[in-house]
Amino acid sequence: MRITIDREVCVGSGLCVLIEPAVFDQNDDGLVELLDEGPLTDAGGTVEDAVQRCPAAALGITPD
Repeated sequence: MRITIDREVCVGSGLCVLIEPAVFDQNDDGLVELLDEGPLTDAGGTVEDAVQRCPAAALGITPD
């Protein structure tokens, strides 16, 4: 799976970073950044949880 980010709608809540800090971070403007843009394996489902709980729907998942 690959994660997509729409920074135009990101509100910088940081919820994704709280849920999955190994995958998401925030830049100096508070907007989400991916720590690894390669394909991910999310055995625990935390990435999917972070994507689903994003208050601005700025995150998405696409299958490989």
